[in-house]
Amino acid sequence: MSTFDKREDAFEKRYVHDEEMQFKAMARRNRLLGQWAAEKLGLAGDEAVEYAKAVVRADFEEPGEEDVFRKIRGDFDAAGVEQSDHQIRRTMEELMAEAITQVKTEG
Repeated sequence: MSTFDKREDAFEKRYVHDEEMQFKAMARRNRLLGQWAAEKLGLAGDEAVEYAKAVVRADFEEPGEEDVFRKIRGDFDAAGVEQSDHQIRRTMEELMAEAITQVKTEG
């Protein structure tokens, strides 16, 4: 294997690793977001766990994170929970940073 082939192989492995870490961090963020939203919705115990799982599943509806935002926004609106779009998005950003840290320390 030439030096170029070795570098190419290393680059491909790094890319796969980075994508996997990003996927794990996004799923973790969505679970944390679901837990946060469940608390705002007054859910606890098994209901809160199931709600967090539903938020994670919502992310598979379309690329990006708008599907997750729409789920939270819709559920908050339906339940009369007062949270601005800005607050939801800010919490999403904060929890993403926390999720990245958690995934990095685990792996």
